[in-house]
Parts: sequence; C-alpha cells; structure tokens
Amino acid sequence: MTALTVSSLTACGSGDGDPLSASSADEDTIIVGSANFLENELLAQMYAIALEDSGFDVETKLNVGSREILFGAMEDGSIDVLPEYNGALLSYLDVKDKSTTTETVGAAVAELLPEDMKILEPSPAEDKNTVAVTQKTADANGLETIADLDSIAGSTVFGGAPEDKERYQGLVGLKEVYGLTFKSFRPLDAAGPLTITALANGDVGAAILYSTTPEIEDRGFVALTDPENVFGVQNVTPLVNTDSVPKEAQDVLDEISAALDTETLTELNARVQIDKTDSAVVAKEWLEEKGLI
Repeated sequence: MTALTVSSLTACGSGDGDPLSASSADEDTIIVGSANFLENELLAQMYAIALEDSGFDVETKLNVGSREILFGAMEDGSIDVLPEYNGALLSYLDVKDKSTTTETVGAAVAELLPEDMKILEPSPAEDKNTVAVTQKTADANGLETIADLDSIAGSTVFGGAPEDKERYQGLVGLKEVYGLTFKSFRPLDAAGPLTITALANGDVGAAILYSTTPEIEDRGFVALTDPENVFGVQNVTPLVNTDSVPKEAQDVLDEISAALDTETLTELNARVQIDKTDSAVVAKEWLEEKGLI
C-alpha cells in the first residue's frame, strides 16, 4: 500500500477557478468529481485516495456543482467517477419513475444510463433529502410529518439549494404529493451553512437538509417524516464511466461502499462540517481504519 500524506491528497485537486476547466491529465488518469456540498466532496476524496493507493493515476474535480452540471460532465468525459445517490439519480433520469426499493431503483437507473455509464453496488449508507424545521416551529404547530406543514405552508418561506425549486425531490414533489404551496422559496445552498443558518435564524421556516446533515442533531432541528416517500431511497452509489474506469478500479469503489453505513457517514460529516477537519484527512483516516488503504 502507498504511504499517502495529506499534502499528496490535496495536490491531486483541480485547484482554483473552474473545476471543469481543461485537465492536463492523460487518458489513463481517472478523474473523480464531486457535487457542491461537503458530504459529496468527502465521498469523492475516499474514492480518489483509495484508487490512488491501489496504483491508479487520479485527479479530482471537487465542488463542481449540481447533478445537472455533473451528469453533463460525465457524458462528455470531463469526469469519470462520481459519488451518486441512486434514488435522486433516477429522479433526474426519469421523474415519473417512482421505484421505492434499492433493487428496483438500481434496475431502473441501469436501463436509463448511457451505454458507457454504470452504477456500481449501492452502499448501505443512505442520505435522503428531508424537510427540517426548528424544534420551536414543530412544537408550536404540532409538526411531525411533511403533511403537517399544510397548516403553515402558505405563510412559510421555504429554503434549499436553487435546484430544489424545480426538482421532484424538492418543491415539485412536495406540491404534487402533499399539496404544499409555500409563501416563497429562498435559494440558498445544498444543505450547507447558508441553509442551516437561515433555518436557525428564522429567515426560512422550513428547509431541505440531508438526513446525514450533522447539524440536525447539533442544532436541535426536527426532520419531518415522509410518509408518502417523496424522497425515496437514497443509497450512496458510485457512478462510473466504463470506458475509463477498469474493473479493478470499480472493485475498489465497491469495497468502500460495502464498508460505509449511514451512522458512520453522519459521524464523518460531523468531523468535516462541524469540527472543520479537512475532508481529505477524514477520508484517509477512515480508509486506514477500515483497512481499505
């Protein structure tokens, strides 16, 4: 196994500026990308570090943007490996498909992907969208489920990532399934500090966070249950370009997925998001602990 240092891990990043700018990597280099939120960056660091330790040339393009941008980057070859969430990916590919189990979601995604893309084995680790409110709001309005928001939605500002306004697993699904129409929508970030601070300060009355967002517990927020399963299953699942990611590399990624569970992912997120530890450090230490590097 390669002795990896923190400096070597951060050095494989794409640097400042446009994360999808032209790469100097040769055709044998595996480019690992991530969405613009910390958990996805953490997962991408796990993938990159483990692949590099296994002898592959790796480059990272982190904090690229939303799925809409990332999928295009996968299609044009700018990115070869991406940490995905199987249910959200299916909703992106076919908003009408309401498969609700890991197996049916995986099968549906496999049918819809281009020939040169493949989802690997889903991890037990799952990270769903969730609608969160403060404990004060929940107590004052008797909120336990998303459906309970009906009594206050018309006077409530809803917060989330900009793309949540148009996604089924966002305002579209909340209106279609639960009949919720909010006073207004405030575009913030993807379950990040802008959204968390806006919710805590009362600038928004409800917001989309992720079920593994450590601030839900740390800030005493209430994650409302989703009885109609709008947010579906959301297993962490690597998405790869089969033309540039060989079977041996895919096996490395599958080993990471098998070793990760939801509780662990939440704990690792807390180290990055609350303790402010560098994601590469957290990823490397966990991989070492699990014997994956």
